[in-house]
Amino acid sequence: MSKLPPHRFAGGTAVLTGAASGMGEQMAYGLARRGSHLVLIDRDAERLAEVAGRIRGVRVDPVVADLSDVSGLDALAADVLARHPRPTLLINNAGVALGGTFDQVGAEEFDWVLDVNFRAPVALTRLFLPSLLESPGSHVVNVSSLFGLIAPPGQTAYSASKFALRGFTEALRHELADRGVGVTSVHPGGIRTRIAETARVASGANAAEAAEGRASFAKLLTYPADKAAEQILTGVRKRRGRVLIAWSAVAPDVLARLFPTSYMTVVNRFKR
Repeated sequence: MSKLPPHRFAGGTAVLTGAASGMGEQMAYGLARRGSHLVLIDRDAERLAEVAGRIRGVRVDPVVADLSDVSGLDALAADVLARHPRPTLLINNAGVALGGTFDQVGAEEFDWVLDVNFRAPVALTRLFLPSLLESPGSHVVNVSSLFGLIAPPGQTAYSASKFALRGFTEALRHELADRGVGVTSVHPGGIRTRIAETARVASGANAAEAAEGRASFAKLLTYPADKAAEQILTGVRKRRGRVLIAWSAVAPDVLARLFPTSYMTVVNRFKR
């Protein structure tokens, strides 16, 4: 159990990436209901403006930024901190997907996934952490994935980024345990978001493989994003170190513990 008291949302300022759709959008609404002021970050300006426009009763600062430009994150954080010097919650939720086997994925494509899913959260955590440490009771959330628990074929880049984020988050949690900042790693299963629509396909994959992979991926996305968002925010309030969302994350996690080198054989049997 954490020594920290429950996280207090009301009156604090939450910095949330990937806020224009899916779990990020729903977390924005949930945070606003809890009384948090919001800094909402996303690359989709139109959708971000729509989300910000729906929120009432708290301050909302929408910020348009592409997190794949890791070199621009210093300026992004400086700009946010100039207006909101004492954030109390950082949620690194933004993520991208790329389907394709390792030999189909180009080096630039692989790095793009790592930039958005791993390097950006690490950079933003580094940039906001000094301010978070000045606000005892603050919290950091990094959204990993089901594929940060298991690594299926065709997901080398995505799993690499999400396993890396999981490892970073767990080490950070241990480092900050006695410094007044909570840390949560989130592992969603098949959440109903736009990630299947926006996922890229490896440049080396053929069109038929791409269509089949996208369709298979979309079928897995059944869990409501609003329910997932509530589970995450409940986990933050209770200072949980790890939040697994939906049976599609819980069951594979158990399998990976029981069969660390052969869980995919069991998964494939269930699929058949």
